[in-house]
Amino acid sequence: MLSDQRTPLGVITHGSLEGGLQMKLDRAESVEDVTNGSLVVVGGARYDFFAMVKDVRIEAANEEILLHPPAAENDLLRKVMRGQGTYATLDLQPMLMAPQGGDAEHDEPQSVKTIPSHFSTVSLASEDDVARIFGAEANTDEDGRQRFFEIGQPREMEDLPVCLDLKKFVERSNAVFGKTGTGKSFLTRLLLCGLIQSGRAVNLVFDMHGEYGMGTNKETDAADGGEHVPGLKKLFRSKVSIFSLDPKATRERSGQSPDFPVYLYADQVQPSDILLLQDTLNLNDTAADSCYALQNRHGERWLLELLDTDDDEIDALADSVGAHTGSMKALKRKFGRLMQEDFFRAESSDDKQDVTQALMACIEDGTSVVFEFGGHKDISTYLLVANIITRQIRAEYEAKAIEEAHKFLTPTIARETSFGKIAREMRKYFVSLLVVDQRPSAIDDEVLSQIGTKIVAQLSDDKDLSAALVGTRDSAALRQILASLDSKQQALLMGHAPPMPMAIKTRTYGPDFFEALRAGGPGNGLSGAPQDDAAMDAEMDEFFGRG
Repeated sequence: MLSDQRTPLGVITHGSLEGGLQMKLDRAESVEDVTNGSLVVVGGARYDFFAMVKDVRIEAANEEILLHPPAAENDLLRKVMRGQGTYATLDLQPMLMAPQGGDAEHDEPQSVKTIPSHFSTVSLASEDDVARIFGAEANTDEDGRQRFFEIGQPREMEDLPVCLDLKKFVERSNAVFGKTGTGKSFLTRLLLCGLIQSGRAVNLVFDMHGEYGMGTNKETDAADGGEHVPGLKKLFRSKVSIFSLDPKATRERSGQSPDFPVYLYADQVQPSDILLLQDTLNLNDTAADSCYALQNRHGERWLLELLDTDDDEIDALADSVGAHTGSMKALKRKFGRLMQEDFFRAESSDDKQDVTQALMACIEDGTSVVFEFGGHKDISTYLLVANIITRQIRAEYEAKAIEEAHKFLTPTIARETSFGKIAREMRKYFVSLLVVDQRPSAIDDEVLSQIGTKIVAQLSDDKDLSAALVGTRDSAALRQILASLDSKQQALLMGHAPPMPMAIKTRTYGPDFFEALRAGGPGNGLSGAPQDDAAMDAEMDEFFGRG
């Protein structure tokens, strides 16, 4: 059955369930108008088959034609031959099938179990087809909650919204991959906006570059060329809190103080946190053993005891806990660098504001948290701070995003950090990761295998391409699509949440998007609270310099 909204492209000529389908392009259609990754619908006798274009070829019915091609100026002969003597074929990979004439809202497409017959009509997918596969923002759960969030449109098919099933998205850990400059941060902001607006997840974002909280004054890779890029705090106000390891940098960049300045105290550090820094701090195994020896003797105050001990008394401290004197001295020297950090306090956390309790209070209240590192760019700072926090709260919040994820999820580190444990074990506690990175090949294989939904922008390195496709079906065809992505605002959506892979042009993070958020209703608007139109217009003018 052919929908009135569909544009016919051709007919099926060959195919198999395992190898896919082949179609002949209609002579009226230009082969240059069809790209790999396009979504097409094959109208069978009983089912509609939703397929992805995986290859495009030009053919000739007779080799003699190719030996004596028509001259460039003989346009009439070329037109006569097109579609008869010469023609184009498309290789299609059926992904889903759905009964014709059924209830489109309730009869969800299923995996492909058969194929259509010869000469079945192939058409470009219509808006109804895209909505049937990927859902529509207007569709809600049984309890009336928003389930679908528009993330973009099919590549080369404008004005057909592709939605992400947020309910499925938060069921597993997920990833956004793409090389530098492809717009990963913009795409991640879109996802976080969808999660916050829908209330599907409370997010803890470890923000290495100050991109997600208050926003940035200028981003040279902005998809729309915009000068100002508002962050989550600007958009959702009371629904987002900023925790900053560097309050001064936050104030200088945004003109506003963070909601919570972050300080870490010596008695909050455990030996397991130090083990993560073995490589970066050049600690040997004996030094690690010394940490546990100190903890066995002094409990939570083990690091305080070490830092408070004068250099000439280290020998006595080592003897008292049964540790190697040289290793104990090396351990204290290494911690000298930590003591120079302005966020670290070599004192007890008693009667001090506990950052973990403050984080948990926000999360339990449904407030997402952006944790900014400010000017602290050292890898050991990232690892130590992030692991201390996630170690204490990983079982109690719903979703967490990590920027520069390979720093936390390398094969060596992932087995020890809370991030690796979350990716492997925490689904049953409704805890998941949103991994954002430019080098998927640097992430532990076991962590990669646990990722449910992947949104992959352009990648250049073969190892990164292979890593991004770990655990996916039809990886050869998907690899070709990845190779054809533009460097801006294009990505391949695949995995657990989308019913089938789809090459998309991602939604622009700009005025139109914020107007759509604004229309989300009271409590789901830009600030998280109802506002009159005049106040909201003023806020939009502030964001984009309009007026």
